[in-house]
Amino acid sequence: MRAALGAMQPPNPRHPPLGKPGGPKGLNALGLFAHHPELAHAFFTFNGHLLLASTLSVRDRELVVLRVAALRNAPYEWAQHQIIAGDAGIAPDEVARIRTGPDADGWSATDAALLRAVDELVQDATLTPATWAALSTSYEPQQLLDLVFTIGAYDLIAMVFNSFGVELDDDLREAVYP
Repeated sequence: MRAALGAMQPPNPRHPPLGKPGGPKGLNALGLFAHHPELAHAFFTFNGHLLLASTLSVRDRELVVLRVAALRNAPYEWAQHQIIAGDAGIAPDEVARIRTGPDADGWSATDAALLRAVDELVQDATLTPATWAALSTSYEPQQLLDLVFTIGAYDLIAMVFNSFGVELDDDLREAVYP
């Protein structure tokens, strides 16, 4: 598991490491992955890119991860990323609006397009031409690839955590899952 966790560190990180002293450790999630170290290594390599080397901003990434968690009714993913979103400067009212989705009042056109992309990819595994056009005005091809892969990866994580019944760690219980 140490080698698997080490794989989460990409060679060229663009973003600071996650977490802060005393923050959530994700022990129940890590405990699940400990049952399959080879899979953990492979997935953590990929997830390390999404978390630390993605061309998306941390804010954009957390908006889409939380929207996936809301759509998939994934309490572990929501709790973990609600904390990360706060650390990334996403305001509590924005976090609450993520559950309402892209049509909630107050989103910028870009934020609404990100949330709509999550809705469309989770529901239909594709983006409509209108959403693609809206995203293409703000994002380069690399960012669009990172966006689609981030949505897909966190949809998968929600599926895994929900299927295996990963419970909230004690240090995540403060994060409210509405």
